[in-house]
Amino acid sequence: MKDQILIGRNPVVEAFDSGVELEKVYLNKELRGEVEVTIRKLCKQYEIPLSKVPSGKINELAGNRDHQGVVAFISAVEYQDLENILPFIYEKGETPLILMLDGVSDVRNLGAIARSAYVMGVHAIVFSAKDSARITEYAIKSSAGAILKIPLCRVKNIQDSIRYMQDFGVQVIATHLGAKETISEVNMSIPIAIIMGSEDRGLGPHIMRLVDTQVIIPQATDFDSLNVSIATGIILYEVVRQRAIQ
Repeated sequence: MKDQILIGRNPVVEAFDSGVELEKVYLNKELRGEVEVTIRKLCKQYEIPLSKVPSGKINELAGNRDHQGVVAFISAVEYQDLENILPFIYEKGETPLILMLDGVSDVRNLGAIARSAYVMGVHAIVFSAKDSARITEYAIKSSAGAILKIPLCRVKNIQDSIRYMQDFGVQVIATHLGAKETISEVNMSIPIAIIMGSEDRGLGPHIMRLVDTQVIIPQATDFDSLNVSIATGIILYEVVRQRAIQ
């Protein structure tokens, strides 16, 4: 499956008007006038990630075709609303297991995480629209197709999503090297959401202040930390292990 690209103002605007699910829109950062205003407003209205990039990047994306400073990618997946997923999980009599990603930008990590999440029974992956990897052909291949089988929720504000889940009785867990409890010491058989941060910065203090529990993955050495996809897989395994012995 090849990434589907839209080039030029009219195709992109028509995609919005037709209800086509867009993954991301790119604008030439030097673009001004009606085109720029229209696209920017549409992206805000439909909560589609928008990046303003140099003209060279736009030319590269468009293959030097006439682009009018506008390029967009059609989403390979249909995003779902978290507000619909959580009640459905409870209605089925299952214990929610949600994975949240805040700023994971490498498509290889995204694919590996989705693969582990699907295998370990994660009900949905929630990720921020800003600074997150696109769902590309490569991400799908990296996940062995798993990313197409698990509900994905793209949200504008990850903090609001954390609060929403907490209101639904879901405990939000984050990893931190300074945490006192290991992943095996925290009860993960209850409704939980695990939040993982970006590859380079991890989770910011604004997120850490909101979470219910901080945990650490035991390490045999004092090396900095694990790759985010590996760490995610370890934590998800611990969830499955604990729930299996309940």
